[in-house]
Amino acid sequence: MKQANEREILLIVDDEAAIRRVLCQKLSREGYQCEEASDAEQVLNTLATSPIALVILDIKMPGKSGIELLPEIKSDYPDTAVIMATAVTEINVAIQCLKQGADDYLCKPFNLDELSLAVQRALEKRHLQLELREYQQYLEEKVEEQTGEIRKLFLGAIEALVSALEAKDRYTAGHSRRVSEIALAVGNELGLSAQEMEDLRWGGLLHDVGKIAIDQLIQNKPAKLTDEEYEHIMTHAHIGAEIVRPVVNERIAEIIEHHHAHYDGSGLHQVVAGDDIPLGARILAVADAFDAMISDRPYRPALSITKAIDEIKRCSGTQFDPVVVTAFLRKAETRTIET
Repeated sequence: MKQANEREILLIVDDEAAIRRVLCQKLSREGYQCEEASDAEQVLNTLATSPIALVILDIKMPGKSGIELLPEIKSDYPDTAVIMATAVTEINVAIQCLKQGADDYLCKPFNLDELSLAVQRALEKRHLQLELREYQQYLEEKVEEQTGEIRKLFLGAIEALVSALEAKDRYTAGHSRRVSEIALAVGNELGLSAQEMEDLRWGGLLHDVGKIAIDQLIQNKPAKLTDEEYEHIMTHAHIGAEIVRPVVNERIAEIIEHHHAHYDGSGLHQVVAGDDIPLGARILAVADAFDAMISDRPYRPALSITKAIDEIKRCSGTQFDPVVVTAFLRKAETRTIET
């Protein structure tokens, strides 16, 4: 456990004193400072007077429920992470909580080891978000001096955050770097200019930065996603573009924004189609899909390279730009992509 945890205060919220006591004992032994509350009024009073890093919030409480209290906490204390807890196991309740800003969802009776991991994940996500905000504030303050160097540092920091997020999950480790390399190989085959290649490189490295805001419970679900869960995950493209837009040119932001757009216009909520989709995004769509297919995922094992290439061919003209697919296949034939 990190030393920083000793300075972080957790608020345990449950109307049963015995449950609060058990959770406090467990988390205190792991170096956290714990405070308790039994209802919404005590929660708000504590948040107003103490720097609470994370709230473990029971859904069913006397008076105002946890679901009713959650939006108020996220609105007034956006830097406070929230883990919801309840004996109700319905997935629609979990989705509602996640949509309202909860970082995770735990069911009673608690598995204390799972509780500990959930707290650690939520705090790590909070740390990354706070660090990113600090970089953004730093950039705004220094925008008129050393702009080029600051931009380079900021992009490097975001890339490092992406790498750190991916490294925590064996399914996604190294994904963005591999996607960038595949995209550059295709871009080279298409004869892109040096500036276009640089935009494509950064688009590939940063295309998944928006997943910092995506709940891991849904992202790593070992089964088919519901329509609502899929729509939640797909928001990462728009979120990622907004995160990097202050410090990159609009071409890179557009590559990130549209990298899941389908060439035939059939993608979820897409507003451009065909050649109106930025070329970098069309290239990234192929590279991203190919690397995802040849990588293990929670819901399926990796496909062989041959099967993944066949799937790219099958989707040429629908999901993917045929010109980009042709360039990709030429690189695949020379084993450049496999390497």
